[in-house]
Amino acid sequence: MSEGNIMHTHVLRSDPCRLRIMLVEDHLVLRQGLKELLETDPIFHVVGEASTVPDALAGIEALKPSVIVTDIFLAEQSGIDLIRALRERKSTTPILVLTVLESMDRLRDAMHAGADGFVLKDSPYGELLEGIQAVCAGKKYICETFSKEILSRLASSMSRDTDRAPVHLITSREREVLTRIALGQSNKRAARDLGLSVKTIEKHRSNLMRKLNLHNTAAVTMFALRHGLVKREEAQTL
Repeated sequence: MSEGNIMHTHVLRSDPCRLRIMLVEDHLVLRQGLKELLETDPIFHVVGEASTVPDALAGIEALKPSVIVTDIFLAEQSGIDLIRALRERKSTTPILVLTVLESMDRLRDAMHAGADGFVLKDSPYGELLEGIQAVCAGKKYICETFSKEILSRLASSMSRDTDRAPVHLITSREREVLTRIALGQSNKRAARDLGLSVKTIEKHRSNLMRKLNLHNTAAVTMFALRHGLVKREEAQTL
């Protein structure tokens, strides 16, 4: 374990109610600044620091923190490697990822690896506090800035998909089914309105989504709106 990466303290022995935080960040100035900022709150105490995955694993084993706050981008191995290693060891310690939004794929990998929450480094400090407390309470947390970015990218992706969708490939019956999906009707309701079986509706629904390369109801609704098949006030809320 490299000297200075793990910091032991005895404060918690007299105040066991404070949340014990392990910081994993390879930028020393940022890590120290974050520690000082968190220490100003009486419910938090940074019991350890690490800049690498091996030091983090050793520190977590020794210090038993309440929560781990880690960046994704670390020297040599990544924060995702740390998350995977902890989950492979059956660790249930909450993990909050504090990082920059450079790659949605990396964030997706971190989520699949077992991260409990995400806060961007350019988010307000209050969101970091909320995130720490949320994951410590057993909840999942995504900061508002991150949520907006996800929705923005999803909407952009859906727009590209619907712009490319070959509307001329669907049959008149499939178009009727698509319209009812966009109106928020269930398969059962659509079957009743069109005089078809539920199984037939399901088949039409599957075929048109495949033809149009649409993967969920929201994308179908957006497609219907863009091509004038339904009016915005009629469509289900996206």
